[in-house]
Amino acid sequence: MPEAVIVTAVRSPIGRAHRGSLAAMRPDDLAAQLVRAALDQVPALDVAEIDDLILGCGLPCGEQGHNLARVVAVLLGLDTVPGTTVTRCCSSSLQSTRMALHAIRAGEGDVFISAGVEAISRFGPAPAGPAPTGPASADPASADPAEPGQPPGIRLAMGQAAENVARARGITREEMDRFGVRSHQLAEEAIKSGFFDGEIISVALPDGTFVSADDGPCPGVSYDTVCQLEPAFQAGGLVTEGNCCPLNDGAAALVVMSDTRARALGVTPLARIVSTGVTAQSPEVMGLGPVEASQQALNRAGMTIDDVDLVEINEASAAQVIPSARDLGLDPFGDKLNVHGGAIALGHPYGMTGARITATLLNGLRARDRSIGLETMCVGGGQGMAMIFERLS
Repeated sequence: MPEAVIVTAVRSPIGRAHRGSLAAMRPDDLAAQLVRAALDQVPALDVAEIDDLILGCGLPCGEQGHNLARVVAVLLGLDTVPGTTVTRCCSSSLQSTRMALHAIRAGEGDVFISAGVEAISRFGPAPAGPAPTGPASADPASADPAEPGQPPGIRLAMGQAAENVARARGITREEMDRFGVRSHQLAEEAIKSGFFDGEIISVALPDGTFVSADDGPCPGVSYDTVCQLEPAFQAGGLVTEGNCCPLNDGAAALVVMSDTRARALGVTPLARIVSTGVTAQSPEVMGLGPVEASQQALNRAGMTIDDVDLVEINEASAAQVIPSARDLGLDPFGDKLNVHGGAIALGHPYGMTGARITATLLNGLRARDRSIGLETMCVGGGQGMAMIFERLS
C-alpha cells in the first residue's frame, strides 16, 4: 500500500475579518494564489498529473459557493484538474487532506492538492462602527440553542459551547485568560524569530499591494489587560475576546503525493501521514472533540501521547483547549502544545485552519528537529478530528 506524503505546505497571512488586511480579497482569488504558490514549490510536478483538487471551506455559500475548488482550478488554467469542495466546519481542510490520504492508499491517484479557505469578510458589508474584534463563535452560521426539552441545537454557537465546557470542567476565567496571553506571547516570539517566514506566502491584493504578516498577534498583551475584558456570549460568562479566536480571512494549500510518485520525481517529502481520527459527541460540549479523535488516531498509529513530540490543538477557545489537553495527558501551559501560539492570537479562518495548522506543525517539527506531530481540533456540530504526521525532512 502506498504511503501518503506531504511535499509542500504553505499558507497566507491571516487577516482580521471585515477591516483586516485581506478583507478586499475574494475567497476564490485568495485560494488560487495559495494553490499556485504550493505548486510552484514542486517544479518537477507536471500539473497534468494532479488527480484532484480538494478544497475545504467551513461555510461554502455566496462567493465561497459554486464548488469553489473547481472555480480555483479554472482560475489557474488547470482545466483538466477536477475539483471538489468539502465542509467539516473547522476541520474542513484537514478533511481534504484525509480524503487525499484515502485516495492514495486505495490506489486511486498519486497527486492531490489539499487546500482550505475562508473569507468571513465577504459574507456581507462590514458593520458600522469600530472594527469588530469578537470571537469566531459569533459567526454567520450561529443560531440559538434548542428550546428546553429539545435535542441540542446542531448549530449551537461555538462560544456558548465553550461556556458549557468551561463550567462542566471547572475551568476558571483566570486559567483561560492566562492561556490567551500565552498564545499571543508565543506568537510574538515566533514572529520575532522569523519562524512563520517558512510557511507564509505574501498575498497580492487587488490594488497591487502585498500582505505578508498576520493581523492578529498583539505585542505586549498582558494578563492585567485581558482579565478586564467583558464576557462575549452571556452575562457573567467566562469566554471573552481575549481567550478565544477572532473572525478571520485566510487560505492555505498542501501538495499530497504517494511516496512512490514523490520518489520518482526526486521530490523530498516534508512528512508522511501516519493516521487520522474523527469522532462525534453532543454539540453542547463540542470543545472536547480533540480528546476522543486524538485517542483514535493514536490507537490506529500504535502510539501513545508520550510518542508525540509536538501537539497542535486548534485554539477555538481556551475553555476547550485546556481540558482537552489535560484529558490527553498534556500540560496546556507546557512546552509541547501550541508552542508557536495558536488561533487565539493568529486567527481561525474555518476552512483554512486544518491546512494552516499542518503547515505550522511541520514547520515546528523541522525547527525543533522533532519527528512526530499531532494535529487536532474540535469541530462544529459536536465533532473532533485528528491527524498524526511523521517528519521526513
